[in-house]
Amino acid sequence: MPLPISSRPFPGPLVGRRAFAALALVPIAGCATAPPARAQRGSVTTLPDFADLAERVLPAVVNIAVTSEQRVEVPPELRGTPFERYFRERRGRSQPTQGAGSGFVIDPSGLVVTANHVVGNAARVVVSLQNGEEYQARVAGTDELTDLALLRVEARSPLPAVPWGSSGATRVGQWVLAAGNPFGLGGTVTTGIVSARGRDIGAGPFDDFLQTDAPINPGNSGGPLFNTAGEVIGINTAIYSPSGASAGIGFAVPSDLARPVIEQLRSSGRVDRGWLGVAVQDLPTDETSRRGSQANRGVLIAGVERGSPAARAGLRQGDQVTAINGERVETSRALVRNIAAIPPGQTVRLSVLRDGRPQEIPVQIGRRPNQPQG
Repeated sequence: MPLPISSRPFPGPLVGRRAFAALALVPIAGCATAPPARAQRGSVTTLPDFADLAERVLPAVVNIAVTSEQRVEVPPELRGTPFERYFRERRGRSQPTQGAGSGFVIDPSGLVVTANHVVGNAARVVVSLQNGEEYQARVAGTDELTDLALLRVEARSPLPAVPWGSSGATRVGQWVLAAGNPFGLGGTVTTGIVSARGRDIGAGPFDDFLQTDAPINPGNSGGPLFNTAGEVIGINTAIYSPSGASAGIGFAVPSDLARPVIEQLRSSGRVDRGWLGVAVQDLPTDETSRRGSQANRGVLIAGVERGSPAARAGLRQGDQVTAINGERVETSRALVRNIAAIPPGQTVRLSVLRDGRPQEIPVQIGRRPNQPQG
């Protein structure tokens, strides 16, 4: 499964976010316009040229150097060996560790987006531009659930910035360009296509990744994934690889999910998510058959937490939620994401099937605690 491409130093095993399963998912880090078409000239096929696009966007792509303090502990594999004494004498002390990642500027005033696993618990963060300028950065806010972070630098002059694009308008098969700092080499671009959308890689409750075959490697974490219009449609965060290097399967947080998170980090330094207080699941096949044709859509409430917004509104175990404010909901993942996007305190209208009968139930959304329920 995919591994985060983190900010750990190279060389080393996997860099970045935690591994999601036995195989390496390494955190590594539509398009509003049509991708470059292949032009036929006689029997010769002309592939798209990304030179102009790279020249336009690279000035806004940054390298991120991270210094963290790590406490010395005795490695389990060295216990009972002659080396144990060396570590015990230094146990509890802090030693600096170095890491590297990528990011991109979204505002000329000095706002930089990257991956949360790149900055982690960094003691010092330095942002380097393509022109060689360096700035010490302050972490303005982080969000572990989406693996996003926002940095702020005090720029001496307006910085080059890139715009957001719509990941929802992206189609499978469209050309993309990934930019970043693979293996600490500095500004690098690679190209490929969008291989899939809506991937769930087991990273968290908001998994909705874009998958690409553009080569992405350790150090690319936090770097942008561009469409052919030069808009950011994703933030590179993980790869699927048994070796830790690119195997042609990379994952990016879609811009439609990332943008509102970054806006909250920009305004308040934290992310407040809506919460119902229910455990939900997709309808199993036998349940769909039993409930009839209306059960072909919707999400089953498997449990209601006592004292939660759902309990106060009268939602029950066994209810089938089919829509939020009239917008259809067909999977449990979609319900969790949609509720999380609603500001706490706002009242929404849930369309519910109870014992086969439709009902409209108003619910005042609460503030989400750190748990995976909806």
